[in-house]
Amino acid sequence: MSAIYKTEAGEQELRRRYQEELRTWPVPADHLRVPTREGETFVLASGPANAPPVVLLHGSGANATMWRQDAAAWAGHFRTYAVDLVGEPGLSAPSRPPLSSGAHRLWLDDVLEGLGLVDTALVGTSLGGWMALDYAAHRPDRVRRLALLCPGGVGAQKVGWLFATLLLRPFGRRGRRRSVLVATGLDALSAGPALDRISLTFEQFRPRTERLPVFSDDTLRRLTMPVQVSVGERDAMFDSAGTASRVRRCVPHASVHVLPGVGHAILDRSGAVLEFLRA
Repeated sequence: MSAIYKTEAGEQELRRRYQEELRTWPVPADHLRVPTREGETFVLASGPANAPPVVLLHGSGANATMWRQDAAAWAGHFRTYAVDLVGEPGLSAPSRPPLSSGAHRLWLDDVLEGLGLVDTALVGTSLGGWMALDYAAHRPDRVRRLALLCPGGVGAQKVGWLFATLLLRPFGRRGRRRSVLVATGLDALSAGPALDRISLTFEQFRPRTERLPVFSDDTLRRLTMPVQVSVGERDAMFDSAGTASRVRRCVPHASVHVLPGVGHAILDRSGAVLEFLRA
């Protein structure tokens, strides 16, 4: 059993459900296994092989399937590469090097090299947004465009939602479902079937406890490529107002969107991100 899961049975169940979702992917896709210094990395590739590339980096506690609707919308225009981050509940290695070490940059170097990409557009959300921003700031020649959804590492990281989760833990499955709604900012109707899937994941998966390093102003100023940042006004995990303010100050050419009434989970941005990627 991998150390990132609580039980071997739980790990197997999550993998079984993931494989089921991959079999119903909405567009034709290739399942790629890329060797990297952190171990094998799984990548789900959709769209024409000769189309411009877009690499997608999901958030904590997720995997490539979070891009399901986006890949369906974008695969007609791009070759999308939905990457399972190492150390998360996908099919990549369970490796978790410290975020402050720069190891994830080297890991992404290996991923791009394994995919045969000299440069690419990058789209990242939450933890994946942190990794995408970090990579773009240190490898600006390899990132054509950068789209970030509720990225970590810019506005302050909040902890109030975590205390709420701990208070709800004794209530079993009902408490876990409520915890998911608190953390994501969704309601049960908008979360839909994903609510039970996310609840099951965090019942069996051990999320990272390491706080995301905060980027300095000088690091943010390295983002010379076109940048789009979308944050939820009611984000329970990160200070979205602080994120928007810092990006506007340090990356004045960036397009910044504060979405009213939206929490940490940003849905229905496929069209806006596609427009940005195609500009």
